[in-house]
Amino acid sequence: MNVVRVSKFLSRHLRHRPADIGLTLDEGGWVDVDDLLAACARHGVVITRDELELVVASNDKQRFTLVGNRIRANQGHSVTVDLGLVPAEPPEILYHGTGAANVERIRAEGLKPMARHDVHLSSDVDTAKRVGSRKGKPVVLVVQAGAMHAEGYEFRLSANGVWLVAEVPPRFLQ
Repeated sequence: MNVVRVSKFLSRHLRHRPADIGLTLDEGGWVDVDDLLAACARHGVVITRDELELVVASNDKQRFTLVGNRIRANQGHSVTVDLGLVPAEPPEILYHGTGAANVERIRAEGLKPMARHDVHLSSDVDTAKRVGSRKGKPVVLVVQAGAMHAEGYEFRLSANGVWLVAEVPPRFLQ
């Protein structure tokens, strides 16, 4: 089993395209593990429960939560789910990693969720740099999260430590 390949497969189908393999997520994004394993096998990704647990435990971004016989992605969905995350007060500063090619547009328009439901922010520069490197030469933007929160923007913290917000206007970026 290739852990990275399985993790990417799970991300695609638990965050974006569950119907492609015959899955239906409940309103919170959860799916039965047995249903997931059967769907994976029908689509050429045969994994055991133990291998699934290894993928969940070893994922450096902690993308998944496994509770009993249910699993879901922690955030990053393009399909509608309610993760049940409550508003939280963010730290004064958060970070967003992107590719250098995106910076001019972001400075003009701010950060938008694009195909996802929220903008993803990290609490440390290293994570933001890693995220940005997936999009070319990484650039780390500083987000004035405390000032945004003071103006009424709602932040939520996912189970894996990713901060979520609907948008980041340009005036809050450095």
